[in-house]
Amino acid sequence: MTTLKKTAVWCAALLLLVVSSQASARAPVLPIDEMLPVELATVGFESVSGSPVVLLREPASGDVVLISIGSNEALAILLALQEVPTPRPMTHDLLASVIGALDATVERVMVDALVGNTYTGVIELSLPQRDEPVYVDSRPSDALALAVRTGASILVSPDVLVATRGLEFEGLPESQQVVSALGITVGEVNPDLREALGLPDEPGLVVSRAVGEAAELGLSPGAMILEVNGEVPESPMSFLELVRQTPAGEKARLLVWQDGETRELQLSTDVPERQTPRRAPGNGDGLEV
Repeated sequence: MTTLKKTAVWCAALLLLVVSSQASARAPVLPIDEMLPVELATVGFESVSGSPVVLLREPASGDVVLISIGSNEALAILLALQEVPTPRPMTHDLLASVIGALDATVERVMVDALVGNTYTGVIELSLPQRDEPVYVDSRPSDALALAVRTGASILVSPDVLVATRGLEFEGLPESQQVVSALGITVGEVNPDLREALGLPDEPGLVVSRAVGEAAELGLSPGAMILEVNGEVPESPMSFLELVRQTPAGEKARLLVWQDGETRELQLSTDVPERQTPRRAPGNGDGLEV
């Protein structure tokens, strides 16, 4: 039996076992209404150790929550952010497909506790034949890789936020950076992309995906972010930083170019509502950057 078939059987069996008997399931450590909504921004590195981390933006405080992940999970999250098609489904793509095939929905994923030096995670599933949600114990890295594929909401406990506060982080090399904030995913503009999309000869970042309020206001893939709060974002990571610097209680002001016109958008810094689920793995619905 091939590795992919073994993984498919394992994923299907695990989910069916959880649904039928609640094995491998546990409730979140905290009540859900005590957790904080965050937005998955990107993948980077913890400055001291150099280990890969996923960066989660918490809008109320402006903090970035760092969750340590393995290199395979970092790649899985980055590929989903970039919406890079793969010849065959990878493990997290497969799990998302299995969940969908069983008519289940990933509602939320949670990083709900820090036990020693280990973060714990929970995936919340809803099923048509059940009135109550099903909670599945998970590594946070796997839960987050699944969330970015399904559009599920992400919550963290206040203790997790405090534990990572003040930790320094670094982004990927600028040419590889893909960052999401305010429901907008941006990447660098290279000469080929500028020519192909007819982008203006100005500094800024290209939009590869827009959801939530940004999409409702008409922002779409192929647009450019020229300014955030009056400053030019020099890199995708600087876009995240400028969004974080938006004063509390104020909206972020974005100057955007789209379809030959420049206009200003004012967006709430709150985490966007549940994103529209992505298409089946391998069929990206955004702009590859």
